[in-house]
Parts: sequence; structure tokens; C-alpha cells
Amino acid sequence: MIQLENVKKVYNDQVSIGPINVSLPKASITAMIGPSGAGKSTILTMMGRLLSLDQGKVTMGGIDIHQQPSDEVAKHLAVLLQENHFTARLTVRQLAYFGRFPSNKGRLSQKDYERVDYYLEFLGLLAIQDRYLDEISGGQRQRAFIAMVLCQETEYILLDEPLNNLDIAHSVNLMKQLRLACDQFGRTIVIVLHDINMASQYADYICAIKDGQLFQAGKVKDVMKSQTLSDLFQTPVDVMETDRGLVAVY
Repeated sequence: MIQLENVKKVYNDQVSIGPINVSLPKASITAMIGPSGAGKSTILTMMGRLLSLDQGKVTMGGIDIHQQPSDEVAKHLAVLLQENHFTARLTVRQLAYFGRFPSNKGRLSQKDYERVDYYLEFLGLLAIQDRYLDEISGGQRQRAFIAMVLCQETEYILLDEPLNNLDIAHSVNLMKQLRLACDQFGRTIVIVLHDINMASQYADYICAIKDGQLFQAGKVKDVMKSQTLSDLFQTPVDVMETDRGLVAVY
């Protein structure tokens, strides 16, 4: 379980995040949704200990991650932010090897090669594994970074808008693969999404953020309601029940 207790970040008198109090279930997918600028990415970054807290604590499996050494945290937590800037010229496969570093410290074993092969195939990247990151499309590059994160094989995974630059087919495929990683390997995944229907279809739990505050959190069926989403996004949203689950029309 991921637990946020009184988590707060203050930028100035007018801009602050929190305090946030929420528990996110283990071995599940939690989708963070909300308007642009609501604070979703900031909260995820604090959860990933890439941004300091002004107040409160974040625990994963009962461990306060802001109090642990970085190399120890990397064995349990993988984070992918929106902006990824690698100055070195790397191939897709070389990038994926970085995900194995917390466990092998740069000494690649046969197991490392096998796990990288597995996730490159898992994400449909084998055909471009030897191409450089600056030679592939934005969507392919995004999948390459996700492969690196999955290669880390941590219990907890935080993803900030991973569907950016992906077309519909690749977005659906990625969400299916994350669902599979959660169900088969027991991963606990927190993912910031703008597409609330992707959240409805593939997440177990939704955490809605508005104006730096927790607006509502709960199972998908408890948050995917017309009035809730209309109030959250300040625009009319109709939620319909279909044979494929709950669908929002806006």
C-alpha cells in the first residue's frame, strides 16, 4: 500500500499542494485524474521522492521512502516523469539496460539480458532495439522509456502521463500491458492520465485532484459519476454504463 499522510508542498501564499491524505491499494492500478494544473504531477513527483515535502510523509509498504537511501528506494520504486532528457546518445536497448542498474550496478548478467529481451518484446520494441532514441518517433521513444521502467522490476511504479505521444492503438496496448503487469506480477502502479475513459477501463482505483487538493478517491464505479466528473472538470460530463464498462461523454 502507498500511504500519503498530510503531504504538502508550498510554493507561495497563492500556490500550494495539499495537505493530501490518501491510501492507494497494493497490487492495483490507481489513475490520478483532474484538470490541468491541479497538482497531479507534483503529487506524483513527491510520491517518487524527486521533490521534497514541506510537510507529511509518504510510505510504501510501511517504509517512509523519503528517509531511505536512494539506492535502496530504487530496488522498490520506479518513476517515469513527463520530461525525460538523456544527453547521451543511446539505443533503445541501451536505455532499457539502465532499468537493470539498481539490481546489477552495471554488471550485466544473463538474467539481465533475458529480462531486457522480455520487456522489449512485451512493448513491441525488438524491431527498433538497435536504433538511437533521436532516430525514432516520440511514441516509440515513450515506449522505450517505459521499457526501462519495467526492466527495473520494482513492486511500485509511478508514471506521469505515459500516454503522451502515443496513438490510440499504442495507448490501448500500453494500458493492457500495465494491467497485465499488475495482475501477473503484483505491481502497484500509479498513473497520471488525462483520458478518463482509459482510467475507467484499466484502473482499479481513481484519485481525483483539483486545485491542489484531493477531490475524491475510490473505486472506479464510485468516482465515475456524471456529477462528480462535471464538478471536477467544471464542464458537463455524462457517464454512461455500457457493455464495455463506464464511459464518460464530454
